Amino acid sequence: MEKDLKKEVTKFVLLAAGFLVFYFLPFGSQYVQDAIISGFTMLGSYAREHVLLCLVPAFFIAGTITVFIRKDSILKLLGPDARKIISYPIAAISGGILAVCSCTILPLFGGIYKRGAGLGPAVAFLFSGPAINVAAIFLTGSAIGWEMALVRILGASTSAIFVGLTMQSIFREKGSGGFATQESDDHVSWPEAIGFLGLQMTFLIVGGLAIDPIVKASILIISAIVVFVMAIRFKGELRNQWIGETWDFAKKILPYLFFGVFAAGIISSALPQSVVESLLGGNRFVSTLFASVFGAFMYFATLTEVPIVQSLMFLGMGKGPALALFMAGNSLSLPSMIVITKLLGKKRAFTYFGLVVLFSTLWGFIYGSLF
Repeated sequence: MEKDLKKEVTKFVLLAAGFLVFYFLPFGSQYVQDAIISGFTMLGSYAREHVLLCLVPAFFIAGTITVFIRKDSILKLLGPDARKIISYPIAAISGGILAVCSCTILPLFGGIYKRGAGLGPAVAFLFSGPAINVAAIFLTGSAIGWEMALVRILGASTSAIFVGLTMQSIFREKGSGGFATQESDDHVSWPEAIGFLGLQMTFLIVGGLAIDPIVKASILIISAIVVFVMAIRFKGELRNQWIGETWDFAKKILPYLFFGVFAAGIISSALPQSVVESLLGGNRFVSTLFASVFGAFMYFATLTEVPIVQSLMFLGMGKGPALALFMAGNSLSLPSMIVITKLLGKKRAFTYFGLVVLFSTLWGFIYGSLF
């Protein structure tokens, strides 16, 4: 009882001290206000730009993978007993068709991991998905140069395979990710399952493309209607299971995700731009390592990393740090790190974070030294 009282008193004293510091220091109050406003601004922007066309379809896709894709099929291609020469390359390149960020990939990763994919291939998919998506690669090539775009593909896909192999060799996990797997005999036919999944993938991909608004809206509406009609035709139990799994992913991920986005907005405001620019200059190993760590904690929405890196390169950032920032910045973010820790546990999650930073730094340093 006495210990609990001391804890509460300590908390109160620390909070009061913090309040007094920022109240009596003129710059402190404004500094904190700006940081908090930045956090809310990023959270509002994220919710407005990514929830409806990115996260919502991603959650439904994860539910579809969990319910409609047979576990033996997942195990055959990505399972811990599958041939590594098949499972890891497939995992490393399969995420490339999705225009998703480090947060939107999370429910998709959870879906294949829950259905029995090995830890290694699932992690390879998690790393490569946001790092080599088609839209980002094309924008990188057109804005910065195709040399950078091609090296980005090679570095991210290769690193994804090695990160996955390392994770699997360390933890030797047999999939499931700590989630209960429910098998059902009421599976739909393969053509129906693939069509159902394909339409949702179409919605997700088209939703992230910068195309004619009328064409985009038409494809999205038609895809959504067909998905709705197909879902109505499924057996009630199967349909309810699909909705239940989708909601399960959403409630496990969204609260942590929104908190992380808010925190990333505060950090982005608090970190002086001049300091970042000075630390990212040249092709030194230290600057490349800093770019990897900085990218891992910052949140870059899909495609926004390209103009950010382009502007930093214009101010003097080297090619090596730029590649490291691309790889780590797309694969990780503070919001995604919070969710990944929740899904994998601290030991696996922090090992994965360290491997992403390590391989991003190595690839960036090698590229910066050679080119």
